[in-house]
Amino acid sequence: MRSDKGEAHDLTALIEEHLPLVKHIVFQVAVHFPRHVDRDELARAGALGLVEAARRYDEARGVPFDRFAAQRIRGAILDAVRAADWAPRSVRTLARKLESVEQRLATQLGRLPGPAEMAEALGMTRAELARLQDRLFRSVVLALEHEVTDDSDEDLTLVDVLCDRAQVEPLEELETRELHAYLRDAVELLPERQRLVIVGYFLEGRSSQELARFLGVTESRVSQLRSEALAMLKEGIEAQYSGSVTAPEQASGRVARRKASYAAAIADASAWRSRLTSVAV
Repeated sequence: MRSDKGEAHDLTALIEEHLPLVKHIVFQVAVHFPRHVDRDELARAGALGLVEAARRYDEARGVPFDRFAAQRIRGAILDAVRAADWAPRSVRTLARKLESVEQRLATQLGRLPGPAEMAEALGMTRAELARLQDRLFRSVVLALEHEVTDDSDEDLTLVDVLCDRAQVEPLEELETRELHAYLRDAVELLPERQRLVIVGYFLEGRSSQELARFLGVTESRVSQLRSEALAMLKEGIEAQYSGSVTAPEQASGRVARRKASYAAAIADASAWRSRLTSVAV
């Protein structure tokens, strides 16, 4: 009769001998999981499955240990992945169905199918397909190390491109202050009626009807004044960043001189230092 010490030694030897089997199975199953799933975690789960297999193995049943262990290892890995997956299994089933239909249509059409083609193949409306895709997109988890691509040749990850709105970069803060200062000056420098419309409509929440009564004009005239004012604000502020602020006397034509005068007035309304030190409230 073998001692407990001898049995423990045999168990340890059996586990160590079949550790490469864990790596082999992890390699097989990992291709079916998204990249954010940690392969080391899979290997740890598989190793626990191997230990459990070694403890439960009964040679008398005539099943080779590697076959018995492979089932236990694979099952342990799948259980670990399911336990870490917060999305319902129904969502994963829908994802596989959607991917299967997309691949089939792509093979038939020789290109990726459009939303209408996908919806028809799935027997649903485009709105239903959009809701389904929204559920799937919200179930995707990406690691911060997930690589992304852009127009440059840089190797970027999510951590490089995600913005933390709670921690604004100093340069972004200065740019925002400058823009707000330009906007305040530009609104102040608008012709009186256009300024009243902009302030009343966007800052005071007045309706076009109220502004029309206040200014003694029609609602269509209020709409025209608002459109003219917005165009002036856009062009005047853009001129501050494009370097195209032209001296009014150098502009040709009455309209061009008026625009140049307005852009120049915005540039001279406040010093650069006060624009950067002012904080919008």
